[in-house]
Amino acid sequence: MNRNHLPSWINRLIDLIADAPMSPLGRLAARRLGRPAPRGSVGTTSFDERPIRLLIAPVNYSGQAYAWARALETADADISARNMAIEVPGGFDFAADLLVPVGTYHNDADWQQRQLEAASRATHVLIEAEEPPFGRLLGRSVAAQAQALLDRGVDVAYLAHGTDARLPSRHMREHPISYYDDPAVYLPRAEQVAARNIELLRNSGRTVFVSTPDLLSDLPGAFWCPVTVDPARWAADDRRERPVGAPLRVAHAPSVAAYKGTPLIMPVLERLQAEGLIELDLIQGVPSADMPARFAAADVMLDQFRTGSYGVAACEAMAAGCIVIGEVFDRVRADIFTATGLRLPVFEAVPGTLEDVLRRLVAAPDLSRERARSVEFVSAVHDGRHSARVLQQHWVSGQNREEGLHASGS
Repeated sequence: MNRNHLPSWINRLIDLIADAPMSPLGRLAARRLGRPAPRGSVGTTSFDERPIRLLIAPVNYSGQAYAWARALETADADISARNMAIEVPGGFDFAADLLVPVGTYHNDADWQQRQLEAASRATHVLIEAEEPPFGRLLGRSVAAQAQALLDRGVDVAYLAHGTDARLPSRHMREHPISYYDDPAVYLPRAEQVAARNIELLRNSGRTVFVSTPDLLSDLPGAFWCPVTVDPARWAADDRRERPVGAPLRVAHAPSVAAYKGTPLIMPVLERLQAEGLIELDLIQGVPSADMPARFAAADVMLDQFRTGSYGVAACEAMAAGCIVIGEVFDRVRADIFTATGLRLPVFEAVPGTLEDVLRRLVAAPDLSRERARSVEFVSAVHDGRHSARVLQQHWVSGQNREEGLHASGS
C-alpha cells in the first residue's frame, strides 16, 4: 500500500491507531495481526548461569542480534547472550535464540509478562530499533518497558538499525537523491517516527549504539556497532578470475528497489549489457541459503545509491571476494577509518558516475588485489570481534560510557 495515494483523513486515522495502541481501534488493529498461540505454549528467554546475562530484542534484522549474541559469547566466557525476535509470516528466515509468533508478541498478555520476568534475570538488555521488547505490555511504551527493567536492576541500552532513527529531513538536505524523496516513501510518517525515536534515545540517558555508521549524524553521542557476517559462510575459495575480454559479472540484489536506487542505475546496466561488457545478475526473491553461490559467481556487487552508507549485503559480497560499488558519504568513510584504522574498500559511485566506474573495471587486467582488500576488511571489521569489543567497552564493562565518542578504536 502506497500511503501517498490515500486521502489525508485515512492517513491521519492510520497514524492515530498506530500511536494509540491501547485504544479500542488500536486493540482491534492488533487482533488483526493474529491470534496468540495457545496459552503457555511459547517459551521465554533463558540464560546459562554466567556472571553476565545479556538479551538483545526484539527485531533481529538480517539476523544481526543473533550474530552479535554469538560474538559476545565467543569473546568472553563470562557472558551468556541471547536474542529474541518477532516471527513475521513470510519474512526472511534468520536464526534466532527465541522466535515469538507475531500474534503472541502483540496479543498474549501472559507471554508478555513472562518474558518481562525472564528478561529481568538478565544483567543487560539491548533494545533494538526502538521497538518494545514485550509487545503491548505497559501500553506498548518502549520507555516504560525499559524503565521496568531498570527498576529490576537491569542495565538497558539501545541500538538503532536504520530508518528507525534516520531523520528524513536531514537526509534529504544532505543528499540530492535521498531515497526519502521517492514516491514509494510516505514522508510525513517517516519523519514523525524517526524524530520521535531520536528524542527517545537522546533523552533516555542510556548508552546508544548504531549498526550503520551514517546514523552517527542523527545520533552523535552513539557508538558504531558494525553489522556482522560469517566470513567462512561467504568465502568463495574456488573463485576464478575473469578471463581477459570476458564480460564483467555484475550482481545487484535490490531488497527494496527504491531504497537501493535500482531504477536510477538500470539504464546504465542495460546499456553495458547490450554492449556485451557486463553480465547482469539481478537477484530478487532468492533464499538466503542460495546467496553465497550467487555472490561467488560475481565479480562486482552493486550496493546502495540513495543512502550514503552500506550494510549487511555489502559485507556478505565483500566476504565472497566481490568488488562492491556504491555511494558512501565522505564523513561515513572518515568515521570508519577513525574506528578501525582501515579504509572502506567500497568503490565510490553515484548513478551518474557508475558507468565510468564499471568501464574502468571492465578494462582492468587483474582485480585480485581489490578482491583481497574486500575480504580482509570484512574479516577485520565485520566478523563479530570488533562488534563485541564495542559492546563490551562502551556498555557491558560499565566503563567509557560518556557521550561524544563516535566509535571505539580497534
